[in-house]
Amino acid sequence: MFRFKPCSVFRTVANRAASGFLFTSLTSRRRVHSLPFATIDAEEISGSHPAEVHNLVQGGWKTSTEWNTIVDPLNGEAFIKVAEVPEAQLKPFVESLSKCPKHGLHNPLLAPERYLLYGDISTKAAHLLGQPEVSNFFAKLIQRVSPKSYKQAQGEVFVTQKFLENFCGDQVRFLARSFAVPGNHLGQQSNGYRWPYGPVAIITPFNFPLEIPLLQLMGALYMGNKPVLKVDSKVCIVMEQMIRLLHECGLPKEDMDFINTDGMTMNKFLLEAKPHMTLFTGSSRVAEKLAGDLRGRVKLEDAGFDWKILGPDVQEIDYVAWVCDQDAYACSGQKCSAQSLLFMHENWASTSLVPQIKELAERRKLEDLTIGPVLTVTTDRMVEHIGKLLEIPGSKLLFGGQPLENHSIPKIYGALKPTALFIPIDEILKDKNFELVTTELFGPFQVITQYKHDQLALVLEACERMHAHLTAAVVSNDPIFLQEVLGRSVNGTTYAGIRARTTGAPQNHWFGPAGDPRGAGIGTPEAIKLVWSCHREIIYDIGPVPHHWKIPPST
Repeated sequence: MFRFKPCSVFRTVANRAASGFLFTSLTSRRRVHSLPFATIDAEEISGSHPAEVHNLVQGGWKTSTEWNTIVDPLNGEAFIKVAEVPEAQLKPFVESLSKCPKHGLHNPLLAPERYLLYGDISTKAAHLLGQPEVSNFFAKLIQRVSPKSYKQAQGEVFVTQKFLENFCGDQVRFLARSFAVPGNHLGQQSNGYRWPYGPVAIITPFNFPLEIPLLQLMGALYMGNKPVLKVDSKVCIVMEQMIRLLHECGLPKEDMDFINTDGMTMNKFLLEAKPHMTLFTGSSRVAEKLAGDLRGRVKLEDAGFDWKILGPDVQEIDYVAWVCDQDAYACSGQKCSAQSLLFMHENWASTSLVPQIKELAERRKLEDLTIGPVLTVTTDRMVEHIGKLLEIPGSKLLFGGQPLENHSIPKIYGALKPTALFIPIDEILKDKNFELVTTELFGPFQVITQYKHDQLALVLEACERMHAHLTAAVVSNDPIFLQEVLGRSVNGTTYAGIRARTTGAPQNHWFGPAGDPRGAGIGTPEAIKLVWSCHREIIYDIGPVPHHWKIPPST
């Protein structure tokens, strides 16, 4: 039976995916130890050399009386110890957040030099993250805790580094650009400002351990807020090391806190600390609970059951098949933007598209982590879900559906071969089936269906009935078809054209849901301003009062 050792898997992935980019193991180890911020070596973390993750509060790194043990998702070995804050030790975090005033640590009229400070921090952090040894360090660390191919992990680091480049120099202060409107008389003028919330909280998931928390953290800091950051404990070591890098680049240690704790304790912290805004990225169930508990003071980027529609114009079959495979199965399907439901026009059904997707999916293997552990759904749960779907009349298994073989992935995680099921579109739309079919299975799984030329209305009805509107793709170069579908759908990040995808969002466009006033974006200036600032209007009215003015009659 094939058994994984952390270092051997890691080196196999790195050597195969980036042989021209990485150093030898010995040289890499020397470089990692020479990194001024790093307290660990990603390759050496193991049961015999466990890493530790600490908390940051009131400007200092702290441990805890309680430790949570994280197991290696590839072999079940306990390899990371996280200092988790129990309820009895929340007080320093509550006090730290309460020290931040409502007007924030800076705003357009207070300490504007801090906009320049964060431009400088971004410049230094972008430069450091662009260094091969630093980029490689974070890519390897991501692989250790959220196993994905080296190229996928490196892509996450690349997007993060480019985001930081986008906010170098003066770009942070441009986020707070204001406007003025002439008043009714001399000396009157209304001014619109982007104003921080002050004390805020950020809660992020496991699947992008660097990109999501770092982009939201920096957005909060840019706008003048003081955030407390909580990352899923399974992957929090990545952001702990990134925060240490930011400190090396000049981030004041008192500007943010970093807390590791369980979900119930974090919920109690939020209720006690009362942050003025909380950004949550994760499951819809938790998002709705937070929205109620925090009385709506939230921004949400929750789950997305993401769809792709293939239009009537068949072309570039090889390319479309490759994109479908990437969208559904890269990172083992553990992307909130992963392709969950593929609507295929009948013209595509007679092509080699589905066989090609099957062939591409079956070349994925655990050895290079192009398929790997599913960290939130067990194998039994995924197999059970597939079994229920196969009970729907006309449904059939196209490929996959079986557990991975010859591995040491612990049973608390999932291990499933890339899987696709076909379900007839008229069956999908039946009330008794729709909720089941559109249940997001956060793993390497998708549903494929087919529609006839006169059934586009059924496709659009299915899209309308879905409750999460994150990403989507309309694969067509037919402008009339695109116009019809785009005009009758709502997903916040929608790709259109023959090269359309659902995943792989870079730093240069908005990523987030639409159709919900609580929706949060990430990446762009518009996203940062929407999530991390509110509008404040100041009307200056300095006179002069007219020379012969007299008190008028009461009105």
